[in-house]
This record gives sequence, C-alpha cells and structure tokens, in this order.
Amino acid sequence: MAATRLWHRTGRLLEIASAFGPWPGVYSTSPAFAEVLRMPQKQLRKVVYPLRELEQHLVTDSRPGLIEQRLFDPSLEDIGRAESVFAATVRNRIEYLSSAVRLDHAPSLRQPEVCFIGRSNVGKSSLIKALFSMAPDVEVRISKKPGHTKKMNFFKVGKHFTLVDMPGYGYRAPEDFVDMVETYLKERNNLKRTFLLVDSVVGITKLDNIAIEMCEEFALPYVMILTKIDKSSKGYLLKQVLQIQEFVNTQTQGCFPQLFPISAVTYSGVHLLKCFIADITGSLK
Repeated sequence: MAATRLWHRTGRLLEIASAFGPWPGVYSTSPAFAEVLRMPQKQLRKVVYPLRELEQHLVTDSRPGLIEQRLFDPSLEDIGRAESVFAATVRNRIEYLSSAVRLDHAPSLRQPEVCFIGRSNVGKSSLIKALFSMAPDVEVRISKKPGHTKKMNFFKVGKHFTLVDMPGYGYRAPEDFVDMVETYLKERNNLKRTFLLVDSVVGITKLDNIAIEMCEEFALPYVMILTKIDKSSKGYLLKQVLQIQEFVNTQTQGCFPQLFPISAVTYSGVHLLKCFIADITGSLK
C-alpha cells in the first residue's frame, strides 16, 4: 500500500467506524487503540483524524483549491496494524541505537529511515516519545529548556525502519547544526521522508523557511506536522491552518499536500501519523 494510493475520500474513515460494530482481533495488540475505538464517533474523529474536524469549517472558505480534498485516509484496520509496528515485543524490538554529530558516525543501516526536524521547543522530542508510548524501555529525553537535543539520535523500530530525532534549530542549536543536518539530509541514502514540525501557534517562522528551503533544494519528500493545536482558540487555529495550507499548496514542490495536526496534551493525530510512517516505510506489507 503506497501513500499516493491512499488518497481516498475523507468520509471513508468514519463510515468504516460505524459499520464495524465490535472491533476485530487485529486491534488486540494495541490496548490503547482499542480504547480509542470505543469512544463516541465524534470523539473518535477528533482523536484519530483531527484535521477533519477543522475541515468542517475550512471547506466554507471562498478561495477555491485552498484545501486539498484528496487526503491520506487509511482504514481503521490499517491504523490498527500500524499500531502493532510501534508496539515493542520479543519479535519487534524497539530500541535506541546510538547518537552522532556527523553522518560518518551514524549507524550504517539498510532499512528505511525517517527523520524529525523542527525549531527548538516545537515539541519534537515529546512527539517522538508519544510515538514510542508502547515501547516503555525506549528513553526519549524531554526537557522544558529549548535546545536539549544536541545530536542525531537513532532509534530502531524492529526490522521495519529507523527513526531519527534531529537537533532543534534556533535557540541553543548546536554550533555545527547546519553542517550536521545539511550533510545528513543530502547524503543519507536510505532516508525516505523528513517530518518538519511547525508550531501551529507561531506559524511558519524564518527559521522554518530555511529548513523548508533546504528540503526543497535537495528535492527531499517531506511532511509538515502542526504541533500544539490545542494551545490556541479554534478561530486562531483555523486561520493558521489556512495560511500554512496555502503556503504548502503554492510555495512548495516536495511537501506532502496534507498537514498532520498534533495535540500537545492528548496527542490527537498520533495514530494517523503512525500509520503514515508505517505506510511510507513499507511496514504494512
């Protein structure tokens, strides 16, 4: 299943949700997701697919073509399968591998790789910790002080893929940040997707633009994740989403056309993000 083949109509997810009734055993490997599936339909939509709730307001915008209608829209079964990819078991070891300040110090791996990059204090390490919530032995350090991550941290997710937590740019960024990150993005042959985190409260900053320009210059496929969507009013959030979506539609070539909003507290949207990562790395085969 390729991501481009999963741009189906947005109504499919909840149609499946209401039709299934008792959930099949495919979800039993993820008690957390089984708990989500027992939620009322409105709450389920908010947790699994937060962009859809916003879309109810955005589709009334008068500017045609502003919102992409063909979205990554996997079935609940696919999302449940992706949960098992992120669950640590005897057969699916999820572990911290190593850290590196230079690409030639990075572990040499053939399996697909994804990296997460963003401005200091955007919530990157917190999101990665949420992705690894079913791998309690994996330690992802989180600090209230911006710029805590100083190296490229590599995590192996079973036989599926490697996830890289990159240093944050901006405040307290490593002195060699540009050389470190630019070399990695340009020369890492097994890098499948770069996830660029943008603070939905602040919007795209000048520093974010530099990261975007780097991805565009190197012709890298990348995805924008909007963090902290629960930190502002819905009206302000809608304004920010409109602006960022318009930027993606008109100013980028390599950015995936769908935004992935994530809540800072409940981490709504994490389940869908897991499925997207599992899909692009071939983990759902």
